[in-house]
Formats: sequence, structure tokens, C-alpha cells
Amino acid sequence: MIQFSSIKRSLLIIVVLVTAIALLVAFSVNIVNQADNYRQSLLERSQAYAELSAFNALSTIVFDDSETESQRLQALRSSRFIEYVHVYRYDDVSGELTFFASYNKRGLTPIPAKFSQVEALQTPKVSDSYIEISEPILLDSNVVGYIYLRGSLDELNSFMTRSVLLSLAVFVLTLICSALLTIQLLKNITRPIDDVVSVIQQIARDKDYSLRLPQSNLRELDSISHAVNTMLGRIQKHISRQKQAEHEASTLNAELEKQVSERTQALKEANQELLKTLEQLHQYQSQLVESEKMASLGDMVAGIAHEVNTPIGLSVTASTLLQDKLQVMQQKFDNKQVSTSDFTRFLSDSEQNLDIIYRNLQRAAELITSFKQVAVDQTSEIDREIPVRQFMDDVLLSMKPKLRDPEQFPINVHCDESLVVVTKPGPLNQVLMNLIQNSMLHGFEGKHTGTIDISYCLTDSNELEITYRDDGCGVPIDIRRRIFDPFVTTKRGAGGSGLGMHLVYNLVTQVLNGSIHFFSEEHYGVEFVIRFPVKIKT
Repeated sequence: MIQFSSIKRSLLIIVVLVTAIALLVAFSVNIVNQADNYRQSLLERSQAYAELSAFNALSTIVFDDSETESQRLQALRSSRFIEYVHVYRYDDVSGELTFFASYNKRGLTPIPAKFSQVEALQTPKVSDSYIEISEPILLDSNVVGYIYLRGSLDELNSFMTRSVLLSLAVFVLTLICSALLTIQLLKNITRPIDDVVSVIQQIARDKDYSLRLPQSNLRELDSISHAVNTMLGRIQKHISRQKQAEHEASTLNAELEKQVSERTQALKEANQELLKTLEQLHQYQSQLVESEKMASLGDMVAGIAHEVNTPIGLSVTASTLLQDKLQVMQQKFDNKQVSTSDFTRFLSDSEQNLDIIYRNLQRAAELITSFKQVAVDQTSEIDREIPVRQFMDDVLLSMKPKLRDPEQFPINVHCDESLVVVTKPGPLNQVLMNLIQNSMLHGFEGKHTGTIDISYCLTDSNELEITYRDDGCGVPIDIRRRIFDPFVTTKRGAGGSGLGMHLVYNLVTQVLNGSIHFFSEEHYGVEFVIRFPVKIKT
């Protein structure tokens, strides 16, 4: 709820506050300045008394006449400022300070000697109620004693009290005069304003825009009145035109309602057809995505045939050679022509061939196991424990038929060998295969060399961060803005479906519950940063 206040009250408060603040600042500065000056004069007076007392005490100390010094100090009774004066001298035997004479103001209790403080008090010390100072007594530039003097600050406190009371009286009187003058000035200003407000309230209440504001002897207020009167005249003209426009609008509204109802019906029919078309489009898109997955599985099968063929072929060659050697040895055995050297050579050759057969069959078994795991991962979205480095090696192995010469187009994997996480390997496998395939097909098109770098690291929030970079051709700016949209491809007539990056985006954001960010400049390659939550294997 808005809190209202009058101009008169606001101006009065502002003037009084400004006056009060100005007076407070001036009086405060004045009082502080006077207090500093008075304190300085007391310090100078203390210094003078101490120096005079030190000068007078020199002769009594020399002649060891403490009674004369005590009588001389009694002359200080006429000063209300001095409370205590002590005269100390150095003992000729011990060399330590001893009490020589003193003066105590009437009515005050004597204070202990200040032997340990006299050197420090050569610089005056000011406390809340007194000043302390000491002065050395010199004889031929040698210190033979000290004068200790303590003066009262009652005069300063009394002066401060009088100054504050006087300032308060002047402050209150000035505020009263300022308030009275301000009230009189505000009456001359607010009276014409009240007249203007009265007319405006009447216009608002009766909606009679023929009324006009009166002229004022205040220039600013008269300008306001003239502007408001001009506005009232325009409002009158506007109201008359508005009534005419309302009549015309009512006629147009009837026609518009009829047209809107007809077009609404047409729009409903068009929306129904659009919904059916969109549903069919989603079905086609799902079918294309499944086709993309099946194509990846087909590539993997080709990889299996290519990789397994080599160790199987070597095993067949070794077994054939072993069979031939066995037939030769059988003939020699049947003819009883087997010598010790022949049998030893046969055993050595057999051992070598069997070793070749065993190693290659074991390699084939490992490849089949690896490909089997990759195939299972591609069709499964179940979380399992995966060693990241081994997983990456399996992915690259399954893609080997589609990769270019590793000498010219190396793929560098940067990952901690001991990194093990729990996540969905199938979607991750599909994401990596699509990114690598895009680099080989699009990024390195027309190039003779290129490099892919894939980095893995864990973030503080238990997320696996994958940074994928290549130094290929980059992505054109018109494709860059739509790279994750479906059916976006630069190989429309060359077998590209435009669903690879769309599939990557959906797998990262929906299946892995992560995020993917893309950066690229034409001719400077691409960079993908993928983050998704994982469980850490400890």
C-alpha cells in the first residue's frame, strides 16, 4: 500500500533536517576545535610550570636544601590547575632517584613517587581527568634530578560543558526560527497548488472536461496549468472521436466474429491433418534411427570378419604345414628311416607350429569375445561396470574397417588406465562410433592427414566428461546452428541420412541424462564436450 505525504510536510522536514545537520556539523567542528586549542594551551602551561620548577629546584638540589624547596613549592597553591609536584634527585652514592620535595594540592591525597615513569613522561601524557609531565633538572648538561607535575583537566571539562550548553541553546533557537520561516514560505507556495488540486479533483469526480485550471502568479505552476488545460481540450476532442469510432467498431466486430468463426473451423481441420502428418513423421524418424543402429551393427559384423580372418588364416596355414611334416615323418617311420636328428627337428617344428596355432586361435577368441561384448552393448541400455580404456579399445577395434590409415589419421585416447565407471555402455558406444564416423566421412574429406583426440576425466560432481576433437574441415555456419536437428546432412545424395548427430544428442540427453556442447570454426575442426552422471568404481 502506497504511503502518501504532503509537499508542505516534506519540505518542512527537509529544511529542518538540513538546518539541523548543518548546525550540528558546524557546532561539532567548533567545539572540537576549541577543545583541542584549550587542551594545547593546558599542555603548554604544564610544560612551562615544569621547566620553571626544574630551574628553581637546581640550586636547592645542589645545596641539598629540601626544606627551602618545599616552601618554594607552596607558592603553587595559587594555581587551581596544579595538583601534584614532585622533585626527585639522583643519590650520590647509589646513583638511584630519591624523593627530594613535593607539593600536594589541598584536599588531595598524596600519590606514590613516579621514579620508573619520569623518563617516559618527558612527553606529556593526557588521561581523562589530568595531565602528567616530567622535566629533567640539568647541571652542566648532566641530569641531577627530575620534576614530576600533574595538572587537573577540570578547567577543560568545565569549558566543554559551557560550550555544549551554549551550542544547544543556539541550535534550538535557530531550528525554531528556521521552521517558522519555512512554514510561512510554504503557505505562499501551497495555496495556489491547493486551488489547482481542487479543480482537478472536480474534473475527476464529475468527468467534466470543459473545466479549466486557474492562472497562477507562480511561473512553474502557471506552466503546469497551461499544459493541463491544453490536455483537457485534447481529451474533449478525443472523447468525441472515440464515441464515433466505437460505433464503427461495433459494426466491424460483427463482421469479424463471423470471419473468425469460419477461419477457426478451417484451422481446426488443418490442425487435425497436421497432427496426423506429425505422427507419421515421428514413426518414420524412429524407423530411420533403428536403421542407423542396424547399419552400425552391420559395420561391426564386417569388422569381425576382417579382424578374425587374419589369426584364423595363420592358424590354418600352420596346421597345414604341421600336417605335411607329420605325413613325411610317418613315411620315414614306416620305412624305418627316422633318425634322431629328424625326430628332434620334427618335434621342434611341431612345437613352433602348435605355438603359432595356439596364439592365433587365442587372439581370434579374444576378438570374438570383444566383438560380442560390443554387440551386446549396442543393443542393451543396462548399466554395467566398464573399464574406460579397454572399452575405448573395443570400440576402435569394431570400427577398424571404416577407419582410415592409422599412420595418416591417428586416434589418440587420453584416459587414466585405472578409470572404471558404471554406466550404459550401449548408448555411449553408439555416440562414440557416430562421432568418429562423422570425422572420417565429413571432417577429413579431401585431406591426406588428420588427428582425432578423445579425452576422459571425472568432474567433482561425479560426472564423466568426454572431450572429442578433430582437426578436420569444421562445420559450415549454416549447418552449425542446426547440427543436432534431424535430417541435417551435407551428404544428402551420397547416402547420408542426417540422423547421426540427432541420434547422438538424444542418446546423451535422454538415455545418459547428460549434456552435449558443440564448438566449431570452418577449417579449424570440431570439438564436442559431453558430460553425464556415472557411478565411480572404487
